[in-house]
Formats: sequence, structure tokens, C-alpha cells
Amino acid sequence: MGDERISMLMSALTGPDISRGTSPGGDWRQANGDADSDKEPSARPRTFPYIEYLPYELESPTDREDNLNTCLKHLYIAVSAGDFAPGAVHWTRELRGWLSLKFDLPRDTRVKLVKLYYELTLAPGLDYLVAERFASMFMVLTKRKHWMRPGKDLTLDWRPLFRELKLFVLPSEHGGSHPPNVKRNIRTLTKLCTFAQLYFDPEEIPAILNELLPFFSTSFAEGAYVVLGLVNLLLPTTSPPEIRVELRPQQYLPTFFHLWSLVNRSRSFDAHFVDLLSRLARDSLAASYFPFSEHGIFTAEQSSFIFTAFLRLLEIPVGQATSPYSSTVDLNAGLAVMLDRDLRKHPVYNHIARWIVMSLSPACLDHEDSILSKLEGLIQAVETFFHPSNSGSWTKTLSGLVFNLAQSFVMRWNREQSGEQVVPDDRRLNDGVKQRFVLCLREVVFMSMFAKSPTAVSFALETLQSLAYLEPNLILPGALQRVYPAMQGLVEVHRTISSIRALQQLAKVMAKTKGYRCHVTTMLGLALPGIDANDLEKTLHTLSYIQCVCYTVPFHDLTQEKPQPNGQMSRNGTETPIEEADTDTGLAVRWITEQVERLENAGGIPEIDYATELSDHEEQMILRSSTTGLAEFLLSFLGRVFTLLENLPDASRVRSGSPEENVVNALPSAFTPLLATLSPALYDIALDKIANFVTNHVIHQARDAMAFICNALVKVNPEKALKRLLPHLLAGIRTEIEDNGAGSTRSIAGSDVLPRDRALVWNISLLSMCVVHIGDAVLAWKDELFEIAEFMQEKCRGAPTQHISNFVHHLLLNVTVTYTIDNSIYEPEELEKGLTTDSWGRLVDPKKLTLKWHTPNVEEIDFAVKLFESQSTTAVNTLLALMRPDPPIKRDGTGKDWSDEVARNLMLLRLALSGISVLFDPRYDCPTEESDDGSDPDAMDTEGIDDDAGLGEAEDEEVKPTFIYAAGYPLKRDDKNYTLIHHLRQQIGETLHQVHQFLIEKQEDDVPCFNILYNAYRSYFIDVGIERSAHVLDRVTRLLNSDCAPFKFAGLRKAYPRPLLVRRANVYHLQRLRHNANPRPKSELDKKLLLDLAESSVSLYTEIRRTAQTANESAVKCILGARPLVVPPLLATLTKAVESNDYPRIKGAMFALLFGSLAKTISRDWRFTPTLIKAFIEVTGADKPSVQKLATNATFQIMDMGKAMERMVILDKEVVEAISFAIDPDDEAHVQETITKRRNYIKKKRSRIEGKKSDLSRELVEIGRTAHWKKVSRTAAIIVNLGMRYDTIASNEMIDLITKGSIDPHPSLRGLYAGALVGLFGVIQTRAVTGHSYEKYLLSDEELPDKVTVPTRADDPNWTEEHLASFAKPEAKYYVDSDHPGWLVWTKTMDGFLPNAPGLAYDDVETDVRKKIGKLLDRHWFSTYFAYLKQEPRDSGSDRFRMSSAMMLMHAFELIFSGLTEATFEDIKDLTQSVYGDGSDKHQHRATSEILGALLSCAPELRPEQRLEIWEYAFPIIRGIFQDGLTPENTSYWTTCLHVVIQAKDPRRSWPIIDWLASFRLDMDSNAAFKESSKIHMLQQCISDAGWHFRLEKPILEDFMNHLDHPYKGVREAMGQTIATIYRTRYHESYKDVSTLIRAQKEASSIGLRPYEPSEEFSNIVTSVFDRLEVWRKERPAGQQTPSSYTSGGKTVLLWLDATLSSYECTRLVKFFPDVFMEQLLHMMDIKEDPELQSLAYHVFRHLPNIPHRQGEDEEFIAALIRIGRNATSWHQRLRILINIQVIYFRRLFLMSERQQQLMFDCVAAMLGDVQLEVRMGAATTLSGMIRCSPVGLRNRIVESLKEEFKKTLAKNPLPKRRNPGTPTPEQNKLILTRHAAVLGLGALIQAFPYSSPPPAWLPDLLATLARKAAVDPGMVGKSVKSILADFKKTRQDTWHVDVKAFEQEQLEDLEGVLWKSYFA
Repeated sequence: MGDERISMLMSALTGPDISRGTSPGGDWRQANGDADSDKEPSARPRTFPYIEYLPYELESPTDREDNLNTCLKHLYIAVSAGDFAPGAVHWTRELRGWLSLKFDLPRDTRVKLVKLYYELTLAPGLDYLVAERFASMFMVLTKRKHWMRPGKDLTLDWRPLFRELKLFVLPSEHGGSHPPNVKRNIRTLTKLCTFAQLYFDPEEIPAILNELLPFFSTSFAEGAYVVLGLVNLLLPTTSPPEIRVELRPQQYLPTFFHLWSLVNRSRSFDAHFVDLLSRLARDSLAASYFPFSEHGIFTAEQSSFIFTAFLRLLEIPVGQATSPYSSTVDLNAGLAVMLDRDLRKHPVYNHIARWIVMSLSPACLDHEDSILSKLEGLIQAVETFFHPSNSGSWTKTLSGLVFNLAQSFVMRWNREQSGEQVVPDDRRLNDGVKQRFVLCLREVVFMSMFAKSPTAVSFALETLQSLAYLEPNLILPGALQRVYPAMQGLVEVHRTISSIRALQQLAKVMAKTKGYRCHVTTMLGLALPGIDANDLEKTLHTLSYIQCVCYTVPFHDLTQEKPQPNGQMSRNGTETPIEEADTDTGLAVRWITEQVERLENAGGIPEIDYATELSDHEEQMILRSSTTGLAEFLLSFLGRVFTLLENLPDASRVRSGSPEENVVNALPSAFTPLLATLSPALYDIALDKIANFVTNHVIHQARDAMAFICNALVKVNPEKALKRLLPHLLAGIRTEIEDNGAGSTRSIAGSDVLPRDRALVWNISLLSMCVVHIGDAVLAWKDELFEIAEFMQEKCRGAPTQHISNFVHHLLLNVTVTYTIDNSIYEPEELEKGLTTDSWGRLVDPKKLTLKWHTPNVEEIDFAVKLFESQSTTAVNTLLALMRPDPPIKRDGTGKDWSDEVARNLMLLRLALSGISVLFDPRYDCPTEESDDGSDPDAMDTEGIDDDAGLGEAEDEEVKPTFIYAAGYPLKRDDKNYTLIHHLRQQIGETLHQVHQFLIEKQEDDVPCFNILYNAYRSYFIDVGIERSAHVLDRVTRLLNSDCAPFKFAGLRKAYPRPLLVRRANVYHLQRLRHNANPRPKSELDKKLLLDLAESSVSLYTEIRRTAQTANESAVKCILGARPLVVPPLLATLTKAVESNDYPRIKGAMFALLFGSLAKTISRDWRFTPTLIKAFIEVTGADKPSVQKLATNATFQIMDMGKAMERMVILDKEVVEAISFAIDPDDEAHVQETITKRRNYIKKKRSRIEGKKSDLSRELVEIGRTAHWKKVSRTAAIIVNLGMRYDTIASNEMIDLITKGSIDPHPSLRGLYAGALVGLFGVIQTRAVTGHSYEKYLLSDEELPDKVTVPTRADDPNWTEEHLASFAKPEAKYYVDSDHPGWLVWTKTMDGFLPNAPGLAYDDVETDVRKKIGKLLDRHWFSTYFAYLKQEPRDSGSDRFRMSSAMMLMHAFELIFSGLTEATFEDIKDLTQSVYGDGSDKHQHRATSEILGALLSCAPELRPEQRLEIWEYAFPIIRGIFQDGLTPENTSYWTTCLHVVIQAKDPRRSWPIIDWLASFRLDMDSNAAFKESSKIHMLQQCISDAGWHFRLEKPILEDFMNHLDHPYKGVREAMGQTIATIYRTRYHESYKDVSTLIRAQKEASSIGLRPYEPSEEFSNIVTSVFDRLEVWRKERPAGQQTPSSYTSGGKTVLLWLDATLSSYECTRLVKFFPDVFMEQLLHMMDIKEDPELQSLAYHVFRHLPNIPHRQGEDEEFIAALIRIGRNATSWHQRLRILINIQVIYFRRLFLMSERQQQLMFDCVAAMLGDVQLEVRMGAATTLSGMIRCSPVGLRNRIVESLKEEFKKTLAKNPLPKRRNPGTPTPEQNKLILTRHAAVLGLGALIQAFPYSSPPPAWLPDLLATLARKAAVDPGMVGKSVKSILADFKKTRQDTWHVDVKAFEQEQLEDLEGVLWKSYFA
């Protein structure tokens, strides 16, 4: 195979058919050469041959293809004609149906469809709701990766997607606003990326980077986040062709790492990069030409960097450390949040696991440092966090990580083994890697098995299963070791439950693994006590365990099986005596006992390899012997189940989700496989036991459970079981009725079953479950069954009757439905031969099944029709009799007997209809002659052109041809049975209609009858061809899925037990039936019944309404044209009800019309819409909260009805033409004609509807003028959608209404209208910007008059300097408004804006509207508006600068300056003055700031002289306020105002303000602290808005640095933050282009250049500042209470550092940590007189170890930590150092050299001997923490050396024999210290392994040493010993039974001596 594969590869790469120029580098994904043609459906054939297994004649493959082509043809017509909403959507749905039937789509067709749907989803101008439909189809078509090979079959273009995303996240790139009808859902777009990304062309990588990277900037940090989000969504990670070396990942990875380092301390950056790199690792695995090492495609440096990020992402709490992330950094993400993946679906641990597993390869085994060893290090470091007693926020993440690791590994392993994933040989996982991987996770999985959080337990158990699958011998012994004691009840209950769940997960691995399978029967026995009525949760898990075993293990006593022919028994020629030993359980019992003992005594996690220990023969003997115990198991199992059933509490109500109910549901699913796997002998035992139980007991509450069990029993062997059960049941029923008078009286409806009826109901229930889905064995009993049905219907009343009808229903189902009757685990021929030990755990091949089906035969159908006829005629006649004037039962309104009788017969009719539904033909009413397609060429055109003025819109469901596929329909059209049952159905329908009329007239309050009646209606409508009312398909599918779940394995396809595969075939048959149950044409009777339902949907009675609405919803889905039929009566009712304030009817009608599928019909059908909208507005007046709530919920739907229709959709012609291949050439002309006809029709319809809309909008405007505000507020919202259009903008009346409305006295109306007015201005502006053309508007093709493209001189080395220098002068050739050009890289050109450009050009329409608005804006309008601005807001939440008012005023002022308004600028000045008044009130300030903000914001658009006029007016006011008028309550308004004016604009546009603010200098004489600080805050705002374009910082910094010790707190804070802001915005990279950037990073190192290197100037400033602090510190006398220069200056500096360190540029300060910062910080923490200084210093100090250092940068930092720790004079300082040592040790586990680790250990160990007790204790904790998270090799060495050292110390320094009284001498003190150090050291070693069970081998000895040598020490030494020992015992209570074995007897005795309680026995 190998050689031929290589030759194929060669031919594929050198074949003559590949031109390198065009195709993406040959077949670079799967080298099949020309092996597969384009017609092939997919790279991998189906695992399960659905179609071959059906029991009936099928359509031919050509039929399927024809149907596909019909779909494509119509799809082509619809798209070409622009018929998207009903047309294309409908054909999309048909296509989905075709695909869902598992037909194979040829690959080239799939490719064309994918391209078409990609195009449609992103087509500009398409209604976004329709686009969502297309998007989901796109995802369906690309769901599986093997359907199309990226690059070879399909390449998609990323640009259309980028264009859409850009609208959301880079709005500054677009001048105007969004097109309003293109407000797509961003979630859909990001999901689309996930699916399409695979098919983007890797050759586009440079293009994508060139497009995206220029937007990267941390000066305006949102840019950085947006770029990363887009790169993560768009960058293709598939491998480029081999020759394109410059596209390999290592070319651009250094750049990515560089960008990563640009934004530190950000969780979202870490998460995005890990996501991106993990996909890169996955997709590069197969590329053999990428260099691949023990670090995957990454370098060692990169992998350390990534692992360090993993440690951060897991957010493990270390010591007292804060989170490694800064909470403020991610707030900068802004709009980029929209690009995040959904964290629930893509949790971060998923990506971490993927990255690790996809980078593993055998190379990891040969190197000391590799991905595998790092993984071991990672798990080691966080190991203790898995322990159940250590749970917290990290639990879920960690268990999820381990689960995903195992999952991904299994998937990769399986796919590589099956050859599905082609991986170069040197990268294929081998056994060595597998073994190490399993060992690495084993420990933690065993720990988290018993976790407290349910999620963690489920994760752990799934992981356990995956690991056991990979390495049974490493996992199973450890699992058994934990499970045996738990199952024998030796430990807590929750451990028992976890153990049972673990067994369930391991069942299938154990069943097929040699040796371990011998444990299975014992385990089953041990599990039995789990079935316990007192603990239902345990019962559930036990049942599912037994279920799992039954699916994989035959319950056959193997010693009794037929011996194999050819004398296999005597293998060695002679009968050996041992052969007889396995006829009973003796042998197995002995063996198991040995094994259990062996597990108990094994220390640690045992590993047993049975494959080598036992010979095959011995193992088979043991196994055979163990199966002799199965009969005993079966009996006790049944016994326990019966006991459980007897003790079940009464089920309170059905489907409540109570535990009892879950158990009842679990029983049948466990019994089905159990009974099916029994050998015939065991089956007889079970049958006997169950039959006896059933005949001798009646347990009312266990009725359903027992019935299910009988059903399972009968299914296995129908003949035998019926013979045993039926006679008893039938006799029982007769006895109960005749002798005990059961069922003779009516019982109150809905109440419990009367005690005397219970036995009857029990028997009927069991009987009806014994005759369903069991096949034709029933026919032997048909007469008896028929008679008993007649007998019961005649005799019974009351509650039992529903069970009787149910029995009829079941009997009918059983004989008419096609289903599988085959539950065996093995194929028939294997059972014939007899089972052997090899049959255990073996799965069948899904391709080679022989299924048994039940298909109804003639005899059965005759029986069914006879039964149906007899039952339904009786019921119909009874009903007719009851409605006669003289009914057999009186209708006197007192008793309920009449209602009961009606209800009973209706129920019988409903169940009979459902039971025989399979025999009803949905096509019954259609004449047969008409062929599907030929007779009427326009059959496809659903809507007649003349149909009601063309406003009607046929329903989407109603496009005619739907395809019918064979599904085994048993009748012929001309059968007498066929005619008979359809005739009966007609009759039943008529009867139902009569009952409806009668009830409405005579019994309108008889709710129960109505409910049952409408349920019958529902069945009548929907149960045709398949029993839809019972949701058969959903139910069966759900059950199947839950049974398959335990057998799913990543990377394996359908490795299910046989019964589940058989059920899958059955589900497929149901899917076909369901597909055929399409809507059918309506008959006269259907119309009558539909109108009945509509009538009752608005009944006065809530219950009746609800039932009728549900029935109506279901019915309209099944009948063509039903919706337009029921809408008019409902609308009429609504209008009438609103007039008469009839609330119940209003509610009914609104529910029916707006909250169901009718709403869509109405919104498309403008015959109805206007009526509905008017009625809806009237509803507003209704005075009832529940009605108002409904109306509020429906407002959006109503508003949506008014939106503009699609006028133009822009599509790529070629993509659409690609699917036209499906059209016959001779059909071509006809198709084109159809398209034209359709297109014209749609245009005509659109213009009519738009006409209707504008009429309606006029009517509504009238309402808006006059009505009550409540009504108006609803109307206003609707008008806006109805009235604004791109072409006409808006009608005069509307302009009038909105403009005047903006100053309406009612506040909420004012808001609505103002919003609309801003919208109106928006439309005008957008039109002008897009050149008045709708097409340009859709393509967002905008021309701004002042926009110019400026060429950049990026090649000139001084260009960046010059560019920046220009910002320091007021005059400019052009303005640069965006922040990003040139920050990271320069592009060839950038956008600039001219200072004095012409204004926007408006055409006539626009000018006209502007004039109309301008007319209304007079002085009065403005003065009113301003007055409202000044009002006090209603809630404090809106007490802020309101952007909405500013926006509105900007547009209004713009009109003033264009000279179109009545009011003038002079008026505005006046009014503003009066608004501001004396400025004493904060509301005056708010209004003024909004007005001035608006004025200054509209200035840039105006002519220069106007601009000057504005600035001359506004600037002095603002300056005056900033100078003196700011107060704490109004600063926020002015800050926002400043922000609005400056943000995202060139600073030179607002030069006066910026220049004035930048000229600020501290005034040391002023004592108005607030004035000073508020000015600094304004300055800071201005700097951070202007970013790196702010160029006036030098003097400011100088001034601040000179006055660091400012006396006022507020000023200091402002200064500190401003200094940080200035330095933050100084940084920029400015490479000349993207390729230079990439090259520079590549040359620097594999993780790029280190950003934020401090410049020399900066370093000098920092050093000098700290030198000054040192001087001041020395000047300050100790203990001074008053502030000094030192304390004040210190605080300013700390604030600056804090702001910098908790931001993304924190690494700039790294080099100052060791020498400059650390000691100063420690000194500041010692100043007790100033707590503020202390806490600030402590806060900053704790930042230090969380700052990411690069590899090797931490040398000095660590050295400084050690130096201070050993030498500092103050013990507080030494103690604080310990905090940081521990944190930095953990954070940098993967980055430190071993030498550094050793140094840190030495330092901490030395600190154990510190003179100060607190330091010693701290050192002990730190030491144990460090040991705990070190990698194993290092850990063992350190433990070894420290252990020896401490033991020696103890031994060498014994306590003196007797103590001299008096003060201890220095020598004695020293001795005590030394001993304490040693004790604490040993304690630290012991506490480093708090959870490892059993403890490491050296540990007991240490404990004993402590107990012997030091426990009797007086004082702190002895106390420490006691607490260490007590702690040790406390943490091990759970596992003590295991741990105690690690100790010798005498060690235990030593320990007992210490703790007076005998803890340790």
C-alpha cells in the first residue's frame, strides 16, 4: 500500500493536468490524483446504508436526481426573477428536505450551491430576515469538512464578508450611515466566518494582512481589538501550496506574537490568539513540507510563550496574587466585542486542548523539553486544583480542559488509525505518546471523578472513558480499585453514585478487554443494591449502567451454549479435567476475590496487564464460569425492580420532570436491551417471573412502568409472551367488569381512578401495551381482541374509557404501521451457531445488517379496517343521538353525564383517527390523472396575476410540487378498503362540525367538551399519512439519541450496538413518512372546519381559546391556502372587539393574528395589513394591563410590516448561472419566459403594496396629529417605518408632524419624534453622500466632497516625524481624522479631509425636504427645544450629556448655516445666553454643553467664515467655564462635550481648545484644588482622545515632573493619570509597510521584537524621579504625621505607575523593577503614618509579578527578590517579598531557567530560618506552594535534597536534656530557631502533597520523624508539629482507607502518640 500511495502522490504532484498558474498548487489537500470525479458526493462514503435497509420498493436514483434538478431549476428561476421571499426560500426548504433524506449531492453541484448561497447571504439589498434563511442553508451545506476539499473543490472570497463586518466594527471607514434595511445580525456574520473560513484561499493571507493590519493601533485601542477579531475570523489557516514558502506560518507568526505583546494583560487577546493558533496547528498537521518538531510547527520559544498564556487563561489563584489580567484593559475593546465567538460554544479550554493535541508527535518522546513535557508540567502545576475539596471558579475550566484534551486526542488517534486523517508518518501518534498522554491525565481524572460540581463530574467521567479506550491497562485497574470499595458501600453515597456512573462509561471498554471482562458479572451483582426506592438518583444511574452492559454483553450462560462442532473442546487432543471446572461460578468467584484483594493492597494506582498474565484459555474459562451467575442476577434484578415499583410514590402529574417520573422512563430503556440479550432459557425465567407478578398484583402508580416492561417482554418473543399473558389479562378484564362492577359509573372528569376501577385500568393498560409494535403475532388473537374492544366500549363509563380508546388506538397502530421488530444484539446466523467468549463486546458492521421489518399484510389491514369501522360508526351514531332533541342521556345542566358521554366518544374518534392515520392518503382529494409537471406549464406560478389586485401573496408553503418518496403505503387506490376508510374519515369530519355547531349554540361554557373537540380537530387535520399529533419522529429520534450517547466516540463513525443501528433504520423510514406529509389542498369540509377553529380562537373562555388556537396553528400548516382563509374572520372580530372593548376577544384575536404563523402571512398580504395596523393602534386605548402587555410585545412585528421592500438586490450573475445546468436545453426558452413573467409580476405587486403603504402612512399621520398621546406613541413608531423611503424621503404631512412633534409637550413623544427627525436628516445625508443612487447606496459606495486621498512618503525615513510634527501647528493642508494611519504600518495612501471643501451636493428632492424642515425651524421652535433641554430629567439615569440632543441640534444648526431656516445664528446666540443664565444650576450647564457641543461639531462641515464665526462665539464661553465655572456636579457634561468635539477628529480642527488646554500649568499658590484637577482632567481627556496625534506634551510633562509633591490629593490623582496617558500615547511603530513589519519581526526572533522598549530619555526621567524620592525619604523625619514631600510625591508617582501597570503597555517599565522600583515600594509600605500611601504601594507592588516579562528578562528581577528577601533589615519587607516570589514562580513556570528555579528554592528554604516567626511561616507556605507546582523531575530532586537537609538539622541539634529555668540564652534561642526551621521545612514538604493518595513513599517516614523527634518540643516548635500532623489527617479523611496502608505499624503508633485522640488507627 505504501509504495502505491507514494506513486499516487508523485503522479498527483507532477501530473501534466496541473497548471501552477491557476489552480491552487495542485491537489494540496488529498492526493487522490484523478481517483474521484466531481460527481462523487464526498470524500468519505456513508457509514450506514440507509436506503438499502428499507422493506419496500424504492424510487430509482434517477428519480431522486430529477427531483434535485427540479429544485435547482426553480431555485434558478426564483433567484433570477428576484422572487426571494416566497420563491427562493421555498426551494431552499425543498432542497433541505431532499438532503435530509440522506440522498447524496454530487460534489460539483454542492460547490455551486455553496457559492450561490454565500452570494445570496451577503447580497446587498436583500431583506436581512431572508438572508438569515440563506445563511443557515450555507451552513448546512458546508457543515462537514469532508464534503468538499478546500482549495481543490471550493474557494470562497473573504472580501464580501469583510465588507459586511466592516460596517459594524470599522464605522469610521464609512462616511454616511448604514442602509437601514441591511441591519444584519452580527452573530450570523461571525458564524458564517466560522463555516466559510476553511474555504478562504491561503494565498490571500498577504492580502488579508495588508487590508487589516493598518487598522491596528493602541493609541485608540479599539483598533487593536478589531484587527485581532477580524484576523481570527478571516485568516485562512489551511496550508498554502508547497512552493509558496513565503506563506508558511513561521513567516508571519513572529508578527502575531509581536502584536500579542503590544496588548498585555488582556484576557480577550489571549483567548483570540489561542483560538487562532490552535486552528493553525490543526490545519498544518497534514502539511508534510512544514518543518515539524517536538513543539509542532512552533518554536520552543513560541511554545513557552503560549503555555504561559494558558496558565494565565486558566485564572488559577496563586498565593495572594490578583488576577493576571487587568480589569480595565479589555474595556477598550469597544465595538470589537461583536467579533467574539460565542463562549458557550467555543470555550477557551477547547482551544487550549486543540492546540496541545494537534502539536503532539512522536518527536515529543525524544526530547527533554517538548509540548508533551510542558503539558505534564501544566497539569502538574494545577493538579491540586482538581481535588474535590478544592473547588472554585476554576473547577469547570480545568475539568473542561482535561475533557477536551482527551476528546481531541481520541479523535486524532481514531482518525489517524482509520486513515481518515492523512498525516505524515513521522507525525502519527504512536503508543509511546499515547501512554504518556494517558499517564499525564490519569491522576487528575481519578481526583475529579468525585468532584462537587456536577459539570466537573460529567467531564471527568467522559474523560475517564476516553482514557480507558486509549489505554485500558493503565486506567481500568485504578478505576476498579476505586469502584470496588464504593460499590461495597464502604464510602460516602456520592462516591457510590460517581462510581456507578464511571462503570456506565467504562462498560463497553471493559466488555471487550481481555481479563477485565471477567469483572463484569460481579460488577452487575454489586450494582443491584443501587436500585433503591429511597435514592432515585442512584437508581437512575444503576439502570443506565445495566442498560449499557446489556447492549454489549450477551446474557447467555456460556457453559450451556452448544459446543462448537469439530470438537474444539479438547484443544490438546485429550479432555483435560479442568474443562469441567467452569460449569458453576466457583472458579470466577475465587479469581475475583484474589483480584479484589490484590487491588486493595496495591499502593498508588495499580497497573495490571491481563493480556500477559492470563493465557487466553484460562481467561475464557474464568469468563465462562462467571456467566453461570447470570440467572441469579436476573432473578434478583427483577425482584429489586418489583420492590421499587411497589414503593413508588403516586405520580403527581404527568411530565413534571420529577425523579419518580425519570425512573419510570428509565425502566423501559433498560429492560428493552436486557430482555433482548437474554438466552432463551433465561428469557423463560423472566417471562414467568413477570407474568406471575402481573397477574397477582395491581400497583396503580406503577401502571405505566409495568406496561412498558410487558411491551419490552412481548417484543422479544411475541408468540410465546402473548400466549402466557393475554388469557390472564382478557379474563381479568371480564371478571372486573362483570363481577366487580368496575367502570360502571362516571367518575368526576380528571379526578383519580376510583379504587374499584383500578384493577380494570391496570389490566387494560397492560393489554394495550402488549399489542403495540410487536408485529403480526396479534392476528392469532384477533377475534378475542375485537370482541373485548366491543365489550368494553359497550359496558364502560368514566375514567377507564380513555384507556379503552387507547387500547383501540394501539391495536390499530400495531397492524397498520411499518416498523422494525428486531432487538437482538447479534445477527441471526451468529445465534444459530451458538455464542462463545468472542462474542463479548463485539459490535456489528453497520453495512452488513439483516433487519426484520413488520409490514402490514392483507389480513392485518382487513382487521384494522373492520375494527376502525366498528368503533368509529358506534361513536358517530352515539354523538348524533346525543345531539337530537331527545338525547338518551338528559342534558339538564345539573349532572355532567351528557358532557362525559360526548367527551368519551370524541376521544375515541380522535384516537381511532390517529391509530389508522398511516392508511389515509394525503393525495386522496387530488385526481390521479394529472401528472406532476407536464399538464400545466404554469403549475409553478402559485399566484394568479389577477388574484385580488395582486396584493395577495401566496403562502411560502404553497408552492405546488413537493416530491413524494415511496414509504411503503399499503393500499391501492381502487381497493374497497381505500374507499371505505376515506369515506369514514369524511363522515367523522362532518360529525365534528355538527358537534361544534351544537356546542356553540347550546353549551358554550362546556370547556372540557370543547377542549376534547378541538384536539380531535387537530388530529383530523394533521394525522394523515403519519401520526403527527404524537410527534412520533421527534420522540423516537430523541430516545435513540439518548441511547446512543454512551457509545459515541470522537473520530469513530456509528460504532453502535446492533439494536441501535436497527432503530436508526426505523427512524429513517419515519423521516420519509414525515417528508411525505406535506400540506394538501383544501376540501369544502376542511374550509368549514378551519372557520370553526377561527371562530373559537376568539372565544370568551381562555381555555377554549387556547386549545382552538393551538389546533388552528397546526391545521393551517397542513392545508394549502388555509391562512388567507382564516385571517379575514379573525380581523373582523378584532375590529369589532376593539370598538366594543371586549377584552377576552381582543386578546384572542391578537394572539391568533400576531403571535403565530399568521403574522407572516398578514405582513406579506397587503389586503389585510392596513386593517390590522389600524386595529392595533386602536387597541392602545384598551384599558387593561394584560392587553397592553400583549400590544407592547407585538409592536416590533407591526413596525416591521412597514419597512421598505427590497427594491434591488445585487448578485453576481455567474454564480447564479452556475446552477442553470439543471435545466433541459429544450426547456430553456420556457424558463426565461417564466422568469420575465414572474419578475414583472413581482414589480407590479411591489409598486401596488408600496402605494398601499403610503396611503396608510397618510392616514396614520392624521391620527398622530389629533389623538391621545398613548395612541400617538404607538402610531409614531409605525409611521417612521412606513413613511421614510430612499426615493421620496418623506411626505410633507410627515415632515410637518415630525418636526413639530420634536417640541411636543409630552416627553416620550418628543423623544420618538426627535429620533425620527434625526433619522430623516440621516436619510437626506446618506442620499447626498451616495450620489442619489440606490445602487451606490446598497454597495456603500460613498463620495464625501471633502475627502481626498493623500499619498504617503513611507519610504522616506523622516516621513513619520514630519507627519507627526504637522499636528503641532494649527494650519493644515488636509486633516487626518482617523487614528490608525501609520501607527503600526503605513499604507501607500491615507484618507485626508480638505479644510475648505465644497459642501455636499443636494439634488431637488433633498433640497425640497430640507427647505420644508427649515421653514418650521423658527425662533419659537428653538426656544421651546432649548427650554426642554434645561428641564430636570425624569430619572437620574438620564442626567448626563445626551448625544441624541446634540445630534439633533447639529443637523438643525447645519440648516441654519445653509440659510434655509427662519431662525438665524443671532437668535441662537441669544437663546443660548438665556439658557446658560447665571450658570448656577447644573441643568443650565447640561443644556449649554449640549448646544455648544453641537455647534462645534457641525463647524468642520461649514464655510470658513461661518466656522470662524462659531469659534469666535463658542470658544470664549467654553474657556470661561473651564477656567472658573466647573463644579463637581457639572464636569461630566463638559467632559463629554469635549469628547464629542475632539474624538476621532484631527486635533487641528479644534485647535483653540486644544492649544488652550495644553498651555495649562500648575498654579502652586491656588488653593482651589478642584479647579486645578478638573482642568487637568479635561487635558487628559483631550490627550487620550487625540492619542498619538497630540504633540504638545513636552512643557506639560516638565511642569508636572517639577511639582510631583503637590499638596492636594485631587490634583495628584489627575497628574498621575495624565502622565501615564501621555506616555501611553507616545508609542507608535510606523513600519513603512506590512511586508517590512513582517520581515523585521521574523529577523528579530520567533516571537518578534519586544515592543515598548523604554527610550533613554524616558529611563532618565524615571530614574531621576526615584532618586528625588530617595532624597525626600531621607529628609523626612521618622514618624512624622503630617504630609511631606516624600508622601505626596510618592503618591503621585504610585498613581502614575498604577495606571501604567494596569494597562497594556505595562512592559515598558519592566527593566526598572529590580533596582529602581522594588526597594522604594517596600519603603513606602513601611510608612505607617500614611495608610493611603501604604495601600497604594502594596497595590503597585502586587502588580509586579503579573507583568509579562520576556524569556530571560526576569534574571535581575528574581535576583533582586532574592537579595531583598535575604538581606532586608525590616521583616515586613522580607515577608512581602515572599508573596511575589510565589506568584512569579507560578506565572513563569515555562519561562524560567532551572538555575533560577533552584536559586529561588534556596532563598525560600533559607528564609525558613528567619528570626521573625511570621516570615518563617510565610516561607513554609511559599515553599510548599512552589514544590507543588514544579515539574516532576525538578520536584523530586528538590524534595530529596531538602528532606535530607532538614532531617540532618533536626538530628544534629537535639534539645538539651533539661531546661534551665529563667530567660533562655541566645544559644538556646538559636537552637529553637534551627529546630523550628527544620520542622517547618518538613511540614512544607508534607503539605506540598495534600491530596495525593496514597501519599508518596517518603512521606510516612517524615511524619514519623517529626512525631518522634520534635513533637515534645515546648512552645512553637511542638505546636507546629501538632498542627502539621492534624492537617495531614484532616485533608485525608476521604481516602484514609487507602492511605493508611502506606504506613508501617510502628510509624502509626508514633503518630498516635502525638495526637492524644487515636486518629490514626
